[in-house]
Amino acid sequence: MNYELFITWNPSLTFGPFRWYSLCWLIGLALAYLAVRRLYKEQKISDALFDPLFIYCFLGILIGARLGHCIFYQPDYFLTSWKGFVEMLLPIHFLQDGGWKFTGYEGLASHGGTLGLMIALWLYVKKTRLSIWTVLDNIAIATGVTACFIRLGNLMNSEIVGKVITYIADDAPWWSFWFVSNDPIPAFRHAGQLYEAIAYAVLFILMWWLHKRMSQKIGTGWFFGFCLTYIFTFRFFIEYTKEIQESFEASMPLDMGQLLSIPFVVLGLACMIGGKWMQRL
Repeated sequence: MNYELFITWNPSLTFGPFRWYSLCWLIGLALAYLAVRRLYKEQKISDALFDPLFIYCFLGILIGARLGHCIFYQPDYFLTSWKGFVEMLLPIHFLQDGGWKFTGYEGLASHGGTLGLMIALWLYVKKTRLSIWTVLDNIAIATGVTACFIRLGNLMNSEIVGKVITYIADDAPWWSFWFVSNDPIPAFRHAGQLYEAIAYAVLFILMWWLHKRMSQKIGTGWFFGFCLTYIFTFRFFIEYTKEIQESFEASMPLDMGQLLSIPFVVLGLACMIGGKWMQRL
């Protein structure tokens, strides 16, 4: 077997006392925090208005992502018993012997996280009286870096894996991954998490470049619309390389990730095309 033709992937789930997944989340949020802080300073928005933003964003993303996964992907488990409902809200899992253990939140959905973030930002602007479109555009400019690190966290966890390209090592392309913890018998797959991470890194670089040259559009909703359109158009097509997350998706012409992406693409295009009309809302 020629192991040089593909990537054998079996990393440790931890880095010292930290889980890689949690660490990637924290790095992504910290970098977005620094980016938005820079944007607020460029726009001469006071620190007093910036300071509560991180808490709103963190809670909105976490709560939305968790509820999104439970409601969209596993409603039969989380919404049909009191134990499932508790596990949806708390990072624990009930054991068969009647006890429980701390697990962290195992299951977060990006569509739910996006919706939760939008609701959190609406609450934030209600308190600060800032323009909702200015806030959404600023967050959108920084979103790519957080999304990139979240997908890198998925890669470190060997989760949300891609479809099998081949089971024959000699036919495996050099960029295919063998996720050892998922496939004890070698299977050479697309690394969907890595594809997305690269796409979101490109988005962040592109958005940062655009905001320098199109600063007059900040506050119109254009950057927010571009961010939604880019992310969820890419997400729609990348789903064709990924394994379904739940068995009920096997009989669907489009999987859940694709169905949930369509409204966000429509909203994104509306925000980009709306221009000054969006400012009057």
